[in-house]
This record gives sequence, C-alpha cells and structure tokens, in this order.
Amino acid sequence: MSKVPPGPTPGFLVWRVANKWRVAVDRAVAPLGLTHAKYALVASLYGMRHSGERPSQRELADHTGLEALYVSKLARALEADGLIERTRHPRDPRAVQLALTGQGESVTRQAVTVVQGLLQQLLEPLGGLDAPRTRAFTGELTTLLDAPLAPSRPNDESTQGTTP
Repeated sequence: MSKVPPGPTPGFLVWRVANKWRVAVDRAVAPLGLTHAKYALVASLYGMRHSGERPSQRELADHTGLEALYVSKLARALEADGLIERTRHPRDPRAVQLALTGQGESVTRQAVTVVQGLLQQLLEPLGGLDAPRTRAFTGELTTLLDAPLAPSRPNDESTQGTTP
C-alpha cells in the first residue's frame, strides 16, 4: 500500500486550476454570447483558419480534445448564433466542415483579446506569459497531455489500496 502524500494531489490541483480557468473564461466571454466551451471552438477555428485549415467537426474535436458529439452540439449552437457555418466536406460527404462567419470572426477577435488578458493574470505568479517559468510549465503540461492515459478498472488488483 502506498503512502498518501500530505496535502492536495497533483490531480486535484490540475482539476482546481482547470475549473478556476473555465469559470474565469465563462464570466469573461459571457458578454460576447460565449461560454468557455464555445470559446474553445471559435478560438481554435480562428487559429486553424490562420494556418490555412478549414477543419471538419472531427478534426476540431481532435484538436480541442473534446468529444465529437459535444463538438457537434456546440457547432449547431454556434451556427444558430450566426458565428459559424457548417457545410458538407467536399471530399467526404459524411463529414461536416466548419468555418467562422464574419460575425464569428469579429466576436472571436474580441474574445481572444479578453482571454489573453486573463491568461496574463493567471500566469503573472510565474512571471507572465513570456517568462521562463511559464515556458517550463507549458512544457510540463504538454508532456502530461501527450502521455497516454487508460482508465483503470475498479476491481483491478493493481489499483487496490491506492489513492486516486
């Protein structure tokens, strides 16, 4: 049986930071008619378009790490809001391609500015957005995101007696 370390676990801290960020972004972009999840989609579309891409819903799901079904639901809502357009993919009739509308571009530019200000505030304790500690922190987060993570089974003997 492994010893439980004192204080919060890294998993708990990651969860708390993620929730703190989501709530802050939700509040900051609400005046623009967005939620954090909607912002993640339009900001990703904005960035991908500037890289010359016009992604399908599946590609956007892969890019954001969101479930494809959730991306589809958000895309429909953003389309109803007039911020994106959904069209059939020219090479795959089963796929839906996404693009920002003119209004979507305008709202997204405003939202990106607001969220960049929030990001600067969040990272200020590390020295700000361009600080060495922030770059190292970003590298560590990237390492964690790149690591495969398979859920353990509740009755798996290898997890008995351990704390999540």
